[in-house]
Amino acid sequence: MNEERLFQVILGPHVSEKSTRVADKHRQFVFEVRRDATKPEIKQAVEKLFSVQVECVTVANVQGKRKQSGRISGRRQDWKKAYVRLKPGQDINFIGPQ
Repeated sequence: MNEERLFQVILGPHVSEKSTRVADKHRQFVFEVRRDATKPEIKQAVEKLFSVQVECVTVANVQGKRKQSGRISGRRQDWKKAYVRLKPGQDINFIGPQ
């Protein structure tokens, strides 16, 4: 696959209470990814960006919430998140070396 495409697949980490709990319990990290990204692309992108070995990838399409301000109603964009499980002994350090 194209290297430029791999660098554009992952939009950023998704930090929430659930993602923190999943990371501690199952060695999984949650990323916000492009809506047209596939599992093999996500796996290659994570392995290339963070120099780790990925065991499996699970994706979820998240529906945008409906929002209303007075009479004006709208909707947030849909987005996709990827749960990436690392092989034993692997870890991603978002903070950097200390």
